[in-house]
Amino acid sequence: MHGVKRVKYSREALAAKKERELAKLKEYQSLTAEVLARKKTRDLTHESFDLTTKLLQVNPEFYTVWNYRRNILTGRVFFERTPEEINALLSDDLSLTTSLLKQHPKVYWIWNHRYWCLRQVPDGPTEADPNGWRQVYWNKELFVVEKMLDADPRNFHAWNYRRYVLEQMPVKRSEQSELNYTRRKIEANFSNFSAWHQRSKVLTSMWEAGKLDKIRSLEEEFDLVKNAMYTDPNDQSVWIYHRWLIGTGEDKDVLEREITSIRELFEEQPDSKWCMESLVFYQRLLLRKHGKALSVEIRKRMESECLGLLSKLQTIDPDRKQRYMDLAQGGLPV
Repeated sequence: MHGVKRVKYSREALAAKKERELAKLKEYQSLTAEVLARKKTRDLTHESFDLTTKLLQVNPEFYTVWNYRRNILTGRVFFERTPEEINALLSDDLSLTTSLLKQHPKVYWIWNHRYWCLRQVPDGPTEADPNGWRQVYWNKELFVVEKMLDADPRNFHAWNYRRYVLEQMPVKRSEQSELNYTRRKIEANFSNFSAWHQRSKVLTSMWEAGKLDKIRSLEEEFDLVKNAMYTDPNDQSVWIYHRWLIGTGEDKDVLEREITSIRELFEEQPDSKWCMESLVFYQRLLLRKHGKALSVEIRKRMESECLGLLSKLQTIDPDRKQRYMDLAQGGLPV
């Protein structure tokens, strides 16, 4: 690696290093064998539970051991504990997964166990406040997952988990605050596909519930995505979101306006693959949806332009050459 001083080990040091690694391997194999043997005999003791902790700290991707751990909790431990003690146990397991996620932020099984822990939180702390513990957890979880997204804004595991937390919170966060959050994430990094995706889900929910004027908010979204296009015209996330905004192309005026806007960007970025692909896609969509409202001359000019762009795409994007050839020949739907 550049900038890292290479360490030269003596033969003795290399032999000692290998010996240590072999010792660790034997210890791991022995621990694995013991845990799996206990699982096979359905040993649900506290000792077995502690051994799963030890093994998962070494290998958090061992999903069989996560399942065994949950079996111990639900099959014995929870029956022996009060709600307060169960709550404390779950808190400890969440702390365990937090420490593991710092080193392994994209391991499915750690996230799965975290989901599971939150579903097991008992009612409490009192009958008058049965959601008290849950609300504390959800608030903490939202804080934790947003910290993780600060560190890695495109971690889709964290985004999925965050959606789950928001859905489960007894006291819901407003959808407008969620729109504000996704906008901050997008403006910090236009390549954040997960933030664009979350934004589309929130907008859809608000439109369906009548909480937001769809026509007005769509125009605001087109402004946002246009800014992103001009900032980074080669970012796939932006173009995918733009296609979502266009939808099925029922609005002829919007479709023509966006084609004009992309054509203006294309003049500044003549080698932009996404500009070319989008001009082909939207012009053919316009022809398919509103062709009867266009003159013969305009239809011919559009089709000719699409064929020219598809020819150029074969050169600048040779990995997808056959796809562009098929599109030009009408072999694939646009």
